[in-house]
Amino acid sequence: MEKTRLAAIDVGNDSLKGIFGEMEHEINIPNIIARDVEDRPVIGLEELDNQEPIDGLHIRLHSPSLQENGAVYRVGHLATRSGNATELDPGSSKSEEDQTLVMLFAALALDAVREENKKVFKRSNNVVEATYSLGTGLPLREVKEGKDVGYRSKLLGSVHQIEFLVTPKYQGIKVNIKFEEVKIYPEGFAAFINLVMDNDLKIINKDLIDKRIIIQDIGGLSTDIAVIKNRKVDDDRAQGFNLGVSESLDAIREEIRSKYGVELDSRRDVVEVITKKNDRNHIMVKGSRTSVHEIVDRILLELAKKQYRHLRNVWQRNSQTEIAYFIGGGSIVLKDYLKALNNNLDGYNIDFFEDEKESVWMMANAYYKLIADFAKKNQKEIKEEKKAVKN
Repeated sequence: MEKTRLAAIDVGNDSLKGIFGEMEHEINIPNIIARDVEDRPVIGLEELDNQEPIDGLHIRLHSPSLQENGAVYRVGHLATRSGNATELDPGSSKSEEDQTLVMLFAALALDAVREENKKVFKRSNNVVEATYSLGTGLPLREVKEGKDVGYRSKLLGSVHQIEFLVTPKYQGIKVNIKFEEVKIYPEGFAAFINLVMDNDLKIINKDLIDKRIIIQDIGGLSTDIAVIKNRKVDDDRAQGFNLGVSESLDAIREEIRSKYGVELDSRRDVVEVITKKNDRNHIMVKGSRTSVHEIVDRILLELAKKQYRHLRNVWQRNSQTEIAYFIGGGSIVLKDYLKALNNNLDGYNIDFFEDEKESVWMMANAYYKLIADFAKKNQKEIKEEKKAVKN
């Protein structure tokens, strides 16, 4: 009987975060792709196999789920060095973009092909046959519009092939992926699960479990605001907005390029400039350390005001809310601005996750808890059915 491996994947607008197996393997890939040719030129070809596969991800994809079937891509770090790299556009739907699937399949293939998984998945003639139970999620807005159904059907019932082309260590290997199960969770609900429950879905935060909570998840392209009441998301009050940090990061990048002639390769490079511990908001211009503080402050403060306005509107309609949590990569970028606005204005009870990794990985962790619990219950049911048949 073929083995099924667990995968929990958050295809975030900034990067993909994935947790696999018994939580023994994690993957983090910038959410950037670039169309490419099959034989990409490599300087120092003999050194290719000394590099990490994740840094040179070059693949061809065959899947009936893709609008462009059979296309070749650079993915993640390799794509950032390409002149035609694409990041998701504001207003796009995660469930309908090829880019979401390209990232998802690339991450699964990277896990499936690992040496450690030779005993898990069948492998012959450089072809790996991999089966996964997947937990993933979509923004609340898309789930409310019913787009999770179509997204799930794209994944189930088909074989998706990832072929590693000029990729370190894995060149020439093909991975055929199919799914035994796909669970798609609304992101706000997932955040709540992660806040209050451990990996066995046992309650670890009793103070929060019965509180009325707002969770404002600020991503790259969108913001989800979940209202938690009676231990579940209030669907009628949950809201999604096409407002993330990506447009502001693009504006900062463009102004830096225009003013200083410095080209930052991606939004992630901008985030690095504005969040690094030393020399924050500084870049090198012709070898000289130069402050971009004024550009960053002006653009991010404007975005923080818009985010704060959304919080205020939702809180006014849910006046008995006890605390609001800001989560997601965008909350890390905007934290200082939101705190300053709140201190000067309404003084709501708001909180952030000081552990930046916990905030960024919150969705992937929640999806893992949920899919692992589902798999455990499913195994129990199968055992009970077999037992009943024997008797």
